[in-house]
Amino acid sequence: MKQFAEFIPLIIFFVVYKTVDIYAATGALMAATCVQMLVQWVRHKTLEKMHLVTLVLVLGFGGMTLFFHDDAFIKWKVTAVNGLFALGLLVSRYGFSKNLIQQMLGKELTLPDAVWDKANLAWAGFFAFCGALNVYVAFSLPEAWWVNFKVFGLLGLTLLFTLATVLYLYRQQPAQSTK
Repeated sequence: MKQFAEFIPLIIFFVVYKTVDIYAATGALMAATCVQMLVQWVRHKTLEKMHLVTLVLVLGFGGMTLFFHDDAFIKWKVTAVNGLFALGLLVSRYGFSKNLIQQMLGKELTLPDAVWDKANLAWAGFFAFCGALNVYVAFSLPEAWWVNFKVFGLLGLTLLFTLATVLYLYRQQPAQSTK
């Protein structure tokens, strides 16, 4: 259920875009994200760093989109989020010797550090790729294509990459000895 709740602002953005326009959708995204964070705070008395970063970027880029009446800002938000995720993975690993992928999944899997490093680099590369792809789609194709890409394309790519990562990590597990 928690995973579905994460997508509610995106769904609202999509529905409002299809029924009104990009500016109304941006306002709806901003409002829905604020409500989502408020509900998270009331229920858990905490906000994850990723949620805070997302909130700041949605409000910042969304606010500029509405203030300047220029949809380029909301389109750049997707690239900024992906860029920050990529940078965060790289800086945490090479600047602070903390592998975020290993920290998220290491409780369930015991794997060599080299495997975790490959997974971390792969995710950093994936986020960088998604950010670059967003720039291409946002500024080379019609707005409606970008909205569909943002809602469905990036989600599909992320699900596929997650599956690929799980398969890779599963294959790297040491063989279980049977006695």
